Amino acid sequence: MLSQSSHHFHRTDACQVMGILNVTPDSFSDGGLYVDGDTAVAHALDMVKQGASIIDVGAESTRPGSEAVRADLQIQRAVPVIERLVQEAAVPVSVDTCDVGVARAALTAGATVINDITALGKEGMAELAAEFHSPVILMHMQGTPASMQCAPAYQDVVAEVLDFLLQRAEKAERAGVARSDIWIDPGIGFGKTLEHNLALLREIDRFVDTGYPVLVGTSRKRFIADLTGRSEPRDRIHGTMATVAYCISKGVNCVRVHDVSPAVDTIKIIQAIDQQPTTNN
Repeated sequence: MLSQSSHHFHRTDACQVMGILNVTPDSFSDGGLYVDGDTAVAHALDMVKQGASIIDVGAESTRPGSEAVRADLQIQRAVPVIERLVQEAAVPVSVDTCDVGVARAALTAGATVINDITALGKEGMAELAAEFHSPVILMHMQGTPASMQCAPAYQDVVAEVLDFLLQRAEKAERAGVARSDIWIDPGIGFGKTLEHNLALLREIDRFVDTGYPVLVGTSRKRFIADLTGRSEPRDRIHGTMATVAYCISKGVNCVRVHDVSPAVDTIKIIQAIDQQPTTNN
């Protein structure tokens, strides 16, 4: 069965911006702001106007310490918004879920991308992506949202995260997902300390070198507060954009952000600096 939407998420020459749309009451940065359908759709359309290449709809908070949300409630929150965005937004819509039932409902409603924080950890998710010819974003997480920040530990965080993602990418390919539709995400802030996050960013080019398109989500996260002292998530925009600029310079293909306009401007500036000048012979 194919998705209703013709919008497809694929790698482009320039870094793309994924706009975050949390239709949740309890997300760490914007919980409760977009639980109303009209407000959620208006915010998504505004992010598209600002330059978002894709809108990521999430109906379950995965902040540290959060508990799982029932599938039927996720569907109730997300699907009506997705149905409207498919009609009104001229960009792909992704669903941020690790639940196979929620993903199927979202894809049937017209979403075209699965953004899975468990990297196809649930039985049947890889096969669902193949059935719908859906791109998948495979993210690394140590533990679960409820426990992931209790005591994250690695012997070599970069090697371990990279190895995990490559194994899950192979799983996706074996299930029938096209290699070009497999994105990898190191999962900044998901079962990582400050030093783990910095190590992953410092060596993000190792993920880029795999050939898989890379997505990175640092937006307003706690590690930025650890470095800057900005306790309020909304005050972490400048720190977020520093990470965005760094990731772009290393070849990252998409950044997932709450603040689309600053990210788009950052990309434009980095592109202009990197552009090779033409010479007159």
